[in-house]
Amino acid sequence: MRWALIALLTAASAALGLAATNTQCSEILQHALDAANPETRQQAVVALSLASGSGPLFDQLERMLQDKDVKVRQAVVASLADVKSGRATAALHKALDDAVPEVSFAAAMALWARHDPVGRTALLAVLAKEAKSSSSFFTTQKRQALRMMHTPRTTLLFAAEQGASLVPVPGVSEGVASMEGILASSKVPGRAAAALLLGADRDPATIDALRDALSDKDPAVRAAAVHSISLRNEPALKKELEPLLTDDKEIVRLRAAAGYLRLSAIEAGRVK
Repeated sequence: MRWALIALLTAASAALGLAATNTQCSEILQHALDAANPETRQQAVVALSLASGSGPLFDQLERMLQDKDVKVRQAVVASLADVKSGRATAALHKALDDAVPEVSFAAAMALWARHDPVGRTALLAVLAKEAKSSSSFFTTQKRQALRMMHTPRTTLLFAAEQGASLVPVPGVSEGVASMEGILASSKVPGRAAAALLLGADRDPATIDALRDALSDKDPAVRAAAVHSISLRNEPALKKELEPLLTDDKEIVRLRAAAGYLRLSAIEAGRVK
């Protein structure tokens, strides 16, 4: 009934040539945020990415991180990622504690994309082996769930684009097609996603984690590790790719061969 009244008043205002008001717009959004239908709530929080990053509606957006519907909470994280403010960053930190892996991993990617060190730590906790990861950051059970869950291709590509910090080398590609090939099935395991996103990170712990990922049982993870090691443009890492030249999966073996040639060209100074 309330929604019908709002719609009626909006139509009446338009018919009379009256200007819309902030109150009217806020009520439209608030009604959608309070809707029983989770799809309506999801649309509302997505729309809020267009609004200001402060004020009552932003307060409501933060509260929607407690919504009972997982897709709504994922949409909240996506909207918060669009808001470049300290409050949005703090809200994303809270989302890392979500019990559902897809929500907390989305928050980690959003934080990493804005170069927040907590985002990097979270991704490294997913990528690294149990004994080497930050054991206090995620519980063992949650870390395992994050590694196994799947990340939507579009979400990962957006995070990679926003957080990319690779230094281009003239004469060699940035490997975009290789990444898209790994993501061709539309979803990718969490550990593979972390390997792709952390490829340019220069912390020694990251390269150690990438080395470990080369022997992962999942070929998508191995391929992601080969991809990221290749893009580091460090010829000394050629030896890490050699064992993968005989991998039984083409997605891994072919990238290892191409990556080895890339690093050889850089080493020989043939890249112009």
